[in-house]
Amino acid sequence: MIAPRLLFASMLATRANLTQTARCMEPSPGIDAHNLARRYGRRWALADVSFSLAAGSVMMVAGPNGSGKSTLLRTLSTAIRPDAGSATIGGFDLVREREDVRRLVALLSHSSYLYDSLTAHENLAIAADHLGRSRSGIPALLERVALGRRADDPVATFSAGMRKRLSFARVLLQEPRVVFLDEPYGQLDPEGFALVDDVVHELKAGGATVVIATHQLPRASSLADEALLLDSGRVVWRGKASEVAGR
Repeated sequence: MIAPRLLFASMLATRANLTQTARCMEPSPGIDAHNLARRYGRRWALADVSFSLAAGSVMMVAGPNGSGKSTLLRTLSTAIRPDAGSATIGGFDLVREREDVRRLVALLSHSSYLYDSLTAHENLAIAADHLGRSRSGIPALLERVALGRRADDPVATFSAGMRKRLSFARVLLQEPRVVFLDEPYGQLDPEGFALVDDVVHELKAGGATVVIATHQLPRASSLADEALLLDSGRVVWRGKASEVAGR
């Protein structure tokens, strides 16, 4: 006969497993933000930002310089913490379950965070080891971003556009479910623009949720399902990306 204490512990464990299973099966939004706010000193870079984005959707975030686009992406990717409000990414709480969120997301930011003294291949190898990914796919990734011939060259010799391409390869290496792209077209040539478009299409086709912060409105609106316009850290408009041109 099972002791009451052991039986109770078993029931609690079963309930926890059922809760986790139900949570994974529930069709929750890819991103769900409520009144997010972030302050730098006395200035609110984000104020009461709320939106919901379905998993597998693409959303563009637009607005003038200083409107809060980068701050929003950095907050949602856990690079910085919100000062107020809440959000879930893939069903996980942005603050309380930060490490779970980090396993789901990838951020392409203004800074490349690459090792200049290492080669392109070595940079991706370090990232693969950190993520627990196989190194075997690195050559194909470098070919994918048109850096195959420069795989063994130090990143210090790369142009800004080449660094951006290598950063994209690192994002793809992560196999993220939620991707934040901050000005992905910056420093790139027309071929690079096409690369960004192709990568976004591939990510969406694979079921990933993508958020693009950009000034390239016509181009991004052709990729995105939804659009969010910010000004002074606040949402001033939310709707279909196809309707942005009329704003």
